Amino acid sequence: MTQTPQRPLRVLAAMSGGVDSAVAAARAAEAGHDVTGVHLALSANPQSFRTGARGCCTIEDSRDARRAADVIGIPFYVWDLAERFREDVVEDFIAEYEAGRTPNPCLRCNEKIKFAALLDKAIALGFDAVCTGHYATVVTGPDGTRELHRASDMAKDQSYVLGVLDERQLAHAMFPLGDTLTTKDEIRAEAERRDLAVAKKPDSHDICFIADGDTQGFLAARLGSAEGDIVDESGAKVGTHEGAHGFTIGQRKGLRIGHPAPDGKPRYVLDISPVDNTVTVGPVAALDVTALTAIRPRWCGGTAPVGPGAYTAQLRAHGDETAVTAELIDGTLHVSFAEAVRGVAPGQAIVLYDGTRVVGSATIATTARRAGALAG
Repeated sequence: MTQTPQRPLRVLAAMSGGVDSAVAAARAAEAGHDVTGVHLALSANPQSFRTGARGCCTIEDSRDARRAADVIGIPFYVWDLAERFREDVVEDFIAEYEAGRTPNPCLRCNEKIKFAALLDKAIALGFDAVCTGHYATVVTGPDGTRELHRASDMAKDQSYVLGVLDERQLAHAMFPLGDTLTTKDEIRAEAERRDLAVAKKPDSHDICFIADGDTQGFLAARLGSAEGDIVDESGAKVGTHEGAHGFTIGQRKGLRIGHPAPDGKPRYVLDISPVDNTVTVGPVAALDVTALTAIRPRWCGGTAPVGPGAYTAQLRAHGDETAVTAELIDGTLHVSFAEAVRGVAPGQAIVLYDGTRVVGSATIATTARRAGALAG
């Protein structure tokens, strides 16, 4: 397989205002493509998003993206996708937490905004591809089918958050940084050589639409406070909380349990029940997950696999790979782990790999734990 594409294309470069997307746009232009830069305005009030270059959707980011486009010498526009972002990402984030699940808003943004709303608009305007600064690789087989693969440098690989892309979206995706065997410092050095002012700009972190980084405060302001019980595995009350939405599976800190466990060891969040507003805690060993089911599978550049298969899986954006057996049964993905894993929560994405190839992504619905442990 070879990386695509080779012929000159009309390319819409999504420019976040960071160094990666600026260098990606510059490389696409240097390769001879007809590139137009676009910055996505994702908030009706950009000042409510992060400032100080910590996010990816601030007023400063828009200005930085425009300056980078001017240096590269490409046209530049700002597109208002604030309403779509609010509906598909922010409201989804709130609803998932309200239901006791743990969502990944960056993955949802890639699926619904950057490679759905943006791509649809780009194609309608006659563009061939959308270019981003993600570290991943699209390759094309002799029959024209496309696959998404991990970046050449595993340390920077971002294929996990792109695992939701389908075959049509992959056909119009361009990731110029994916085959770069360089460090981030070398990407910054390249930006500096290109006279891009974002060369030394800090990377974005956390959730762009939570201005102060206080996720619990953000959720409490929108979902309100609702006192409930914190119970142990036997159902005995060990404390209270002000809203189940303020917890995630595997959480250790902030439980505010007044007395230690009988064995004196720390307790962790094992289960969140929004129905009765109860949070269950227990020992760390009770977090060991041996199997799970996942819904809404999306097959990345191909059709659904038939029958059980051996894969590796990634369960969080910067997590390690783990060996699994997976099978699609009546639209639900059933996954068994070769070794128990921890920190798995409903609402997260599981991404399956065959070597470096991304097979697909699905949303975790339920988890199964070791015998005697609470099932999620």
